[in-house]
Amino acid sequence: MSRAVNTAWGSVAVAIAVLALKAVAWWLTGSVALFADALESVVNVAAALAALAAVRYAALPADANHPYGHHKAEYFSAVLEGALILAAAFVILVEVWSSFSSPRIPDLTWPAAAVALAATAINALWCRHLFRRSAALRSPALKADARHLLSDVVTSVGVLAGIGLAAATGLWWLDPLLAGLTALNILASGAGLVRESVGGLMDEAVAPESLARIRAIVGQAAEGAIEAHDIRSRQAGRLAFIEFHLVVPGTMTVDEAHVITDRVEAALKAELGEAVITIHVEPEGKAKHSGVVVL
Repeated sequence: MSRAVNTAWGSVAVAIAVLALKAVAWWLTGSVALFADALESVVNVAAALAALAAVRYAALPADANHPYGHHKAEYFSAVLEGALILAAAFVILVEVWSSFSSPRIPDLTWPAAAVALAATAINALWCRHLFRRSAALRSPALKADARHLLSDVVTSVGVLAGIGLAAATGLWWLDPLLAGLTALNILASGAGLVRESVGGLMDEAVAPESLARIRAIVGQAAEGAIEAHDIRSRQAGRLAFIEFHLVVPGTMTVDEAHVITDRVEAALKAELGEAVITIHVEPEGKAKHSGVVVL
């Protein structure tokens, strides 16, 4: 079982545990804000399950119908998570409107606060771990899960602080107000996830800093060539696709050119990890004298 799949299983377990704790806190208090917080954890469970399915499918090897692999499956998971987040925000806003129409005072107790704090602490610790794992594994699905958890942690801290303030001041309208702010925060998180995921499905280029690093590596590793131009890239889950034209002296043999391309591929894969690299070798008459100039 891959490391990404193991991490995704961990997310499912954590999401279920946190949902149970938040549901208990809401049941003990009747707080609309804690209801909103618990509902976001329902989304967390669904998102974690979607991420698990996506990373399992993305880990499948290339086949006749998918010669470039199944890596883009992770983006579908992130889009689904964004849609679930938007749906949760809508349900919360409906509950907020109902609470303003028929106000009810939450029963805040120390046991309820302790349960809610424990759920938030667990989420925060797993969120930190998930960010590290998603970066190391270059997993869009795990990154989306980590970003949503971070939003959940920030929301939970704000909700607990606000409920405490409401209890101290007697201003109970703060409870539905905080739930409404939670919904807006969830909406922003969902919109961001959908935008990033759609970008991946549309074959967006790698990040500008990554592209600059690719150019630098090609320039350093392609000694013996004249230049490289028309560098193109895209990201598909953990897999990066890079292609460019490499101009070599017209008198260079195929074997000599092949040695250079092998060296460039090895350098790029050492930097990027999983990557599909296509290099089109051209004679010096095709030089554009633009792009990466190899010294």
